[in-house]
Amino acid sequence: MPNIRVYCPVFPSEDHEKVMRAVKNIFPDMEPETTDNAISGETAKLEHFAAQIRRQRILDTARSVLMKGRRGEERTVFNMNKQAAFAGKISFTEERTILGTINVTITADNITGYIEALAPTTVDGEEVPI
Repeated sequence: MPNIRVYCPVFPSEDHEKVMRAVKNIFPDMEPETTDNAISGETAKLEHFAAQIRRQRILDTARSVLMKGRRGEERTVFNMNKQAAFAGKISFTEERTILGTINVTITADNITGYIEALAPTTVDGEEVPI
């Protein structure tokens, strides 16, 4: 079973509730832990994330970002834009952005296999069955 760890800094200029909404828009099953300057939590479910990358038709991008973020055989790390998440959209970004990011770490026994199931290869925008 995968473990998904989410961490999102909350800057002094940001509304804590809006940042919480951004995180919960993408990870609705996460039980958040909050401090004055961050929201974090864990979940084992990525069904909403998986549905969203299909709905937005960004499977190839998601697969590329997840594969690029691999750290060994059991982990991948990536970042998402907070403002896009607030609007319910997934937008991958670099770690150091002015407006901050939602940092995600996925740990699974076979991370490459997990990524392939989560964001499969496509041909002409359609999933290719393995």
